Amino acid sequence: MANESQNLSLQDTTANPAPLGLLGFGMTTVLLNLHNAGFFPLDAMILGMGIFYGGLGQILVGIMEWKKNNTFGATAFTSYGLFWLTLVALILLPKTGVVEASSPFAMGCYLSMWGLFSAFLFLGTFRLSRALQVVFGSLVLLFALLAAADFTGNHALKVIAGYEGIFCGLSAFYTGLAQVMNEVFDREVAPLGAIVIKK
Repeated sequence: MANESQNLSLQDTTANPAPLGLLGFGMTTVLLNLHNAGFFPLDAMILGMGIFYGGLGQILVGIMEWKKNNTFGATAFTSYGLFWLTLVALILLPKTGVVEASSPFAMGCYLSMWGLFSAFLFLGTFRLSRALQVVFGSLVLLFALLAAADFTGNHALKVIAGYEGIFCGLSAFYTGLAQVMNEVFDREVAPLGAIVIKK
């Protein structure tokens, strides 16, 4: 008995956390960009979503993706969760009187860095799904439009970015719910355009 070897293996039976992260990102993005498009002012509703669903929610999902050995998911969800928290901080901290508000040029640089980060993640989606390509591709465009609006002071660009951001958020919303529905019905009821990797 002592010489017998036993092969033990662990099976991950935890749920897929990605839909939660996509919904947190998507819904918060839609609401912020309804503001950018001019439908309502920046208010507590957007900041609350930014702190909790878009921010803390995605950070928790990133941790869960790390546990599932998904480097892409862990990097993306944790980073965008922290993006929402930093964005809320950039809005609220100047109101305390402790620090000055960021200049439009500084905000343009901030948004440009997030656009660059998103562009590299966009490249990774070409091995994941068409749906994620739409989410990340439209996100790169959103950051580019928002950065250009800050650099130039062109209000029309911000409004255009708002409408494009609504599309981006809705694409993430669809991708998240599609994953849920496909799992619930145990078949593809909402297409995601899975990429087949040939080896």
